[in-house]
Amino acid sequence: MPDGIEVIKAALDDFKKIQEYMLLAKKENATETYAKLKDEYLTIKALLNVSGVNLADIDKIKE
Repeated sequence: MPDGIEVIKAALDDFKKIQEYMLLAKKENATETYAKLKDEYLTIKALLNVSGVNLADIDKIKE
């Protein structure tokens, strides 16, 4: 079973990827895709916040 650090690392990797896809979807005006990605983004962001990760410097989505 993965330990806490491994879970946080995986969540951070997913957070980074989701943000990249969200920025691309926004640029392409893919509103449905953006909305679906945002749901995933908010879930991962909540998990990272509960884990005590400071997202101030790595969160590229400013909404």
